[in-house]
Amino acid sequence: MSSSVRTVPFGTLLHRLELLSRIAVWAGGALTLACVFLISFDVVARKFFGFTVGGSDELSGYVFAISTSWAFAYVLLQRGNVRVDVLYQHLPPRLAALLDWLSLVALGVFIGALTWHASSVAQTSWERSATANTPLATPLWLPQGLWVLGLVWMCVVLVLLLIPASVALVTGDAGAMKELCGVRSAREEAEEEAVAGERLVRGEAQ
Repeated sequence: MSSSVRTVPFGTLLHRLELLSRIAVWAGGALTLACVFLISFDVVARKFFGFTVGGSDELSGYVFAISTSWAFAYVLLQRGNVRVDVLYQHLPPRLAALLDWLSLVALGVFIGALTWHASSVAQTSWERSATANTPLATPLWLPQGLWVLGLVWMCVVLVLLLIPASVALVTGDAGAMKELCGVRSAREEAEEEAVAGERLVRGEAQ
């Protein structure tokens, strides 16, 4: 989410949500990186030393699901979720703002239903002390619970994002609505890439 989002309603709240979501992405990335090292070690050990640590394939599946759900909220706040905008970019600002709001509501309904059923699965695994049918016999509630945690955070962010989005819709602030949940234009993406490139160059110069 661009720094200009602080000018929209509840800008401070959205900035804090973005910070927490960024931390979740970093945590998911760290898990993924650890999984990569584990798989690499397993491959090398099997090839040259004739043994395997085992379970790397199972753990990689858990890590993929967990890190993906933990990234959902950040992608939403960055307006990085994929949307078909062939007609959208030619619509009047007020109609586009209404569609942006409806897209948030539709996404909320979907994620809410997914979170509800995922929580039920994790709770059942906890109550039945279910374990994976693998040599690791992983308690299933653990990876499922971490997966659900990412979905729950996504629901929280969606609800809190809907508040300023609804205010912007009611007040007719199409600009704020676009900054909150509108489709990113090619120009915005190009500007962000340019800023990222400048930071990289300055970092190399230092």
